[in-house]
Amino acid sequence: MAAGFWSRLPWSRRKPSKPAVALEWAARAGYAARGFVYLSIGGLAASAAVELARTPTGARGAVAALADWPFGQVWAALIAVGLIGFALWRGLQSVFDADRQGSEPKALASRAGQAISGLVYGALAWSILALLDELEDFGEADEAQNARQGAAGLMSLPFGSWLLLVVGLFVVAVGVAGVVQVFRTDFGKRLGCKAGTRRWACWIGRVGYGMRGLAFLPLGYTLVRAGWDARASEVRNLGGALQALEAQPFGSAVLFVTGLGLAAFGLYAVLEALWRRIEPPDPA
Repeated sequence: MAAGFWSRLPWSRRKPSKPAVALEWAARAGYAARGFVYLSIGGLAASAAVELARTPTGARGAVAALADWPFGQVWAALIAVGLIGFALWRGLQSVFDADRQGSEPKALASRAGQAISGLVYGALAWSILALLDELEDFGEADEAQNARQGAAGLMSLPFGSWLLLVVGLFVVAVGVAGVVQVFRTDFGKRLGCKAGTRRWACWIGRVGYGMRGLAFLPLGYTLVRAGWDARASEVRNLGGALQALEAQPFGSAVLFVTGLGLAAFGLYAVLEALWRRIEPPDPA
């Protein structure tokens, strides 16, 4: 069935091997899982802004909240499995250049970012599986504490404060890149759907990338400042960055808009799961 679906796609010119089909579906499951994570974060943030939910939470906390729903632990397990597939796809993008970006400096920088992204989503998948194993609800304070403990562990390494500074600069770069995506003329070029569908999907994606970029900037700033000042206590997670937004003047309105933007990023990831051109290296 999967091979038949593949052969009907407009960009397919040959019948792929079964391993290639499996890799494609793993990547699509990964995009969908990333989408559900950001839809959860964005929905909780927007709900918190209008006092319909608890304080904003990060990725692990959002999945923990999802686990409280009927069949929520099953959903959380599926998300973890999907994120493992997405981490695998990121590895193929970075190491084997699955997107055919080339070896120019700009392409190499993009592939390096994809490698780091794969590590991050792989770690998140592991964290979710550990969460399900512990069978208890972790609040925002626990997740923020985990972030600080991770930063402290990093800083205990040789040149650890500089490593944390580099991580912070990377997060800032991801934030800036997300804002830049809004203005790219070739945004959505990898979507294999009709032109009319691509137009509205790209608007969703632009909003999502832009708002996620803006949300990442304060997170990156706290990491840079913590690395520069060598103080792990300053480290925040994404939920902490959202809380910082809420604390500003008109913070609830800003948090509500940011939550909708993060949900838009999640929705676009789901659309990528459906329509993105994915051509993994064929090992056959």
